[in-house]
Amino acid sequence: MASTDITSFAEYLKGSRRIMALLGAGLSASSGLPTFRGAGGLWRSYDATELATPEAFEANPDLVWQFYSYRRHMALKAQPNRAHYALAELARRNKDFVTLSQNVDGLSQRANHPLDQLHLLHGNLFTVKCTSFYCNYSRANDFTDPIVPALAIPKNFPEPRPSSDDKTGEEASKSLDDAMKAGGERELDISDERVPLAPLSRDVLPQCPECKEGLLRPGVVWFGESLPTHTLDLVDEWMLEDRIDLMLVIGTSSRVYPAAGYVEKARSRGARVAVVNMDPVSMGSVRLTSSDWYFEGDAGVLVPEILRSVIGDI
Repeated sequence: MASTDITSFAEYLKGSRRIMALLGAGLSASSGLPTFRGAGGLWRSYDATELATPEAFEANPDLVWQFYSYRRHMALKAQPNRAHYALAELARRNKDFVTLSQNVDGLSQRANHPLDQLHLLHGNLFTVKCTSFYCNYSRANDFTDPIVPALAIPKNFPEPRPSSDDKTGEEASKSLDDAMKAGGERELDISDERVPLAPLSRDVLPQCPECKEGLLRPGVVWFGESLPTHTLDLVDEWMLEDRIDLMLVIGTSSRVYPAAGYVEKARSRGARVAVVNMDPVSMGSVRLTSSDWYFEGDAGVLVPEILRSVIGDI
């Protein structure tokens, strides 16, 4: 049985040199963003995972872009939470702290997490790249919202915003009915399946400015695509350099490989494991021992608390 004692963890943290963190959607759920996993895994009436494929983009680029435009909009409205800032501070204080993030929302970067210690497994919503086989164009840090006029959220309806009280990621914004009662000139909640979406022609979707032929796509890793080899190599090299003292697993079920394998890889290098998660049932492949820790609850509250012995108050 893993320990839930923050004091024993704090003492071990103070003596830990090489630390690794694996971050998942539960970290950003504390900022009110949807996780698109489990019961909260629908966008409108669509399974969000079915929209995150090259095949879906090829068949319906307008639908996929509307989904990602919504995600970009929500991420820009959200703010980094205290856990993002706590992890960024730990990275600044400890140059042997490496973070492997499965999140694409840019919140860690906006919390000023040192970029050379932050490795993105699944890309970034705010990078776009050309889909043409013959073109290598890509553009990072494009925070335009909407990225093209055709993807603008119509006015005079409720605006989708991150949840102010839900920390599970299952309800990221008010329902259309509740928001309509609030009145005022707002934006259309395109996450609500009762709101019709007009099909968009290819020529009004984001176009490649270089080759003039290919559509731009979100710079995220879709299902069926390979994870960034350079990132995987850097992390593997770091792990093999020396003993690892501590592995933090925050807001992730650790069900998907290769991310799921990093916990046992770190353990094989000597690491003790500390998990922060809302739901112990969703821990997937992570097997905890009596030498590990498990902290159940909101990452935005717990992470600053368990790291306080090293980073101070956030």
